[in-house]
Amino acid sequence: MSSTTPSPWWRSAVIYQVYIRSFADGDGDGIGDITGLRSRLPYLKSLGVDALWINPWYKSPMADGGYDVADFRAIDPLFGTIADAEELIAEAHEHGIRIIPDIVPNHTSDEHAWFQAALDAGPASPERDRYIFRPGRGPDGTEPPNNWVSEFGGPAWTRIPDGDWYLHLYAPDQPDLNWQHLDVHTEFASILRFWFDRGVDGFRIDVAHGLAKDPELPDLTREQVKHPHWDRDEVHDIYRTWREVADEFDGDRAFVAEAWADTPERLAAYVRPGGLHTAFNFDFLMATWDAKDLRTVIDDSLTMLSDVGAPATWVLSNHDVIRHTSRYARKTVARWVPNERYQPQGPVDLELGTRRARAAALLMLALPGGAYIYQGDELGLPEVEDLPADVLQDPIWERSGHTDRGRDGCRVPIPWSGQTEPFGFSPDDAYAGPWLPQPAHWAQHSVAAQTGDETSMLELYRTALRIRREHPALGDGAMTWQDAPAGVLAFRRAPGLLCVVNLSDEAHQLPDHTAILLASGSIADGQLKPEHAVWLAV
Repeated sequence: MSSTTPSPWWRSAVIYQVYIRSFADGDGDGIGDITGLRSRLPYLKSLGVDALWINPWYKSPMADGGYDVADFRAIDPLFGTIADAEELIAEAHEHGIRIIPDIVPNHTSDEHAWFQAALDAGPASPERDRYIFRPGRGPDGTEPPNNWVSEFGGPAWTRIPDGDWYLHLYAPDQPDLNWQHLDVHTEFASILRFWFDRGVDGFRIDVAHGLAKDPELPDLTREQVKHPHWDRDEVHDIYRTWREVADEFDGDRAFVAEAWADTPERLAAYVRPGGLHTAFNFDFLMATWDAKDLRTVIDDSLTMLSDVGAPATWVLSNHDVIRHTSRYARKTVARWVPNERYQPQGPVDLELGTRRARAAALLMLALPGGAYIYQGDELGLPEVEDLPADVLQDPIWERSGHTDRGRDGCRVPIPWSGQTEPFGFSPDDAYAGPWLPQPAHWAQHSVAAQTGDETSMLELYRTALRIRREHPALGDGAMTWQDAPAGVLAFRRAPGLLCVVNLSDEAHQLPDHTAILLASGSIADGQLKPEHAVWLAV
């Protein structure tokens, strides 16, 4: 890092996202679990990451892959036990790796004890006040209370037999909590302390922008200045309280917000002093493969975050979006519109996508702040776009009337070794196949196939992360843009590192340098090829 004063770990951390169902299966049931994750900690240490963000591992009926939580203080038996989680946390810490589980405060499962009590208690009961129940509109209350739409398709309201309707911005199995109720605040503060006491180093907050709703529950209209349920100012009061809870514990406990905001200014509000520590930078993930667009996103993000003293976090893929190797595999990479599902267009050229993904990795890891790596990014995994319809499990598939295939394509279990399924994901004596089928070409992407191959994506990531740890210019700090030809990004990190990314259609001469630290592909005659990136010592 450029500063001689040590800064909190989370300002520069490279955090690896573990979608636990698809990472490593320890017991042979075809579903990833804590035992499998523990067995792969040496791999993660050798990769060079600082922390693991683990998608929900709580007790759940799994209507939405664990994001429908029935008990926040219990581990789902699919994944293990509380004792398993405590052992994982301790063992990860021995490897120098921190643990950041997901927390899901916008909603619970419909099997949560609170919601079951609300159903039993009847209309206008105190138990229902913890959720958002309302009578319907129209004759006999047969119409939903307003026109809000579920993120998974269809109305955001479900009617129950006694006539009341309840709000669910996602699946009907995921009723929204009422964050105007004191019990909800008290319960989540208790949940945070429960896991902090067990050694977790922070939380990733799911749907951090969605907790506060307009109490009048107005219809959505084009004329609204403030959205009635996304990114409302009231959410920041919640997170100031959460920050106080985190600050009760030693060790720089930290939060990262999954917050979708319309502008960098709105995103920066989540990480003001006294608020959350970091927030995902989705503008970077949504950008096109265009130097001008990327530079604008980088500048806007760094400017707004620096104004509130927060670090940037950069991410290319996650469990909710198409893998970036496949997104970049279209000649024209369309800009992603916020709050809309990304639908890739055009023929797939995975060689092109892989070149761009390698270059994007060096860009991301050279930028100031922290970075997130989704499991399999380091293997160059593409989206599995041809999963048979009868294996799709994402609720989006059903809720959309089979018009949106959902997110299963980026959630296929990752390959570790071997030539055939399950590619080392499950033990040799597994009694069930992977919960989503793996394509035959997973063999060439496996950890075993790439280890030791200096041209592989895995070794590129390992080398980049090693240099990032060792080089004083990388991590938190500042950057300075350098003059570059059209279609080329070049910026300096002090002391002594220059990152150059060629997004144009022609090769360009490398700027003056003393050594090539790392390149995303071969360099000949001092020329940086199209869709390539390089780190230079200067």
